[in-house]
Amino acid sequence: MNRIKVDKPFLFTVLLLTGVGFLMFYSAALSLTIKETGSSSVVLMQTLGLIAGLIGLFICSKIPYTFWRKYSLIVFVTAIVINLLIFIPSLGLEHGGARRWIHIGSITIQPSEFLKIGYIIYLASWLNKYRDKINSLKSGVIPFIVISSVVAVLMLIQRDTDTMIVILGTGFIMIFVAGIKFRYLGYIAILGIILMGGIIFTRPYAMERIKTFFDPSHDTQGSSYQIKQSLIAIGSGGLVGRGLGQSVQKFNYLPEPIGDSIFAVGAEEFGFIGTITLVLLYLFFVIRGLRIASKSLDLFARLVVVGIVILVVVESYMNISSMLGIIPLSGMPLLFVSHGGTALALIISQMGIVLNISASRKSR
Repeated sequence: MNRIKVDKPFLFTVLLLTGVGFLMFYSAALSLTIKETGSSSVVLMQTLGLIAGLIGLFICSKIPYTFWRKYSLIVFVTAIVINLLIFIPSLGLEHGGARRWIHIGSITIQPSEFLKIGYIIYLASWLNKYRDKINSLKSGVIPFIVISSVVAVLMLIQRDTDTMIVILGTGFIMIFVAGIKFRYLGYIAILGIILMGGIIFTRPYAMERIKTFFDPSHDTQGSSYQIKQSLIAIGSGGLVGRGLGQSVQKFNYLPEPIGDSIFAVGAEEFGFIGTITLVLLYLFFVIRGLRIASKSLDLFARLVVVGIVILVVVESYMNISSMLGIIPLSGMPLLFVSHGGTALALIISQMGIVLNISASRKSR
């Protein structure tokens, strides 16, 4: 194994994304939370998440990536157990008709964040172990569908369709990179389309999102309200924005201004230049990540990197696209930016895994 240093451009991009993301969050959250609650506890929790994430990044960058391959099943099972904790009445927290959170003291955790990385690590390990069998319907395609179905069921129970799409979409790309034949890839894609069709026609909120996407004037005070206010905020930012903390839309107009809608608030405060900078950072992040993957020493390492960077960029671009009205409205957070100290800590920590793999890559 060649002993080389971690990929510095990737590390710099992660740190820049983290810094820009925290600045956007701070700008959006500080005056808003003080006005509504009289305290800045949300900013404090995000700051603690940032610190924990940077510590996690350092620790994970020192753990040999082979550790995750060895204990991949334990990681996946643990993630599943954590997601099942939402059904314990004293722990599970319901909000907006969905039960997706665990409440422990003053800390709120979204278990799906653990499931994302657990699925990526286990699927990468499984594909690495059975790479010679993935082009078999019985030994490859069906087991992949079974593994992915566990995630789908957990997300459907939590009424978190958007996260399910992101995780399963990441798995789809991972098995493609592993070398599955296009014929079997097509079977999986058709099954996914059928699943999404069933969700759209059986869950009213999903159908409302589709109607709103095709007809933004539909129910402007209801299902279309968020996208309407988002576009107003983005348009108000102009080229350079209103300035740090100066968003108007975040006060009483834009739903979830430090969560799902934070990109719109950022666009209003930092303008086109600020938001295009963020978009380009995500783009460079995924390009550099895929370069690390291409130089990885084995299939497991390559798939882990692909899974992590693709999930980050797909989830983030879904958030941005939905705020711009390019795709139906989603409840996906803007990674590195949106409110959620635990989620921020986990996503930054995962970058440490990528950095460890980058330090073990081929020198040429």
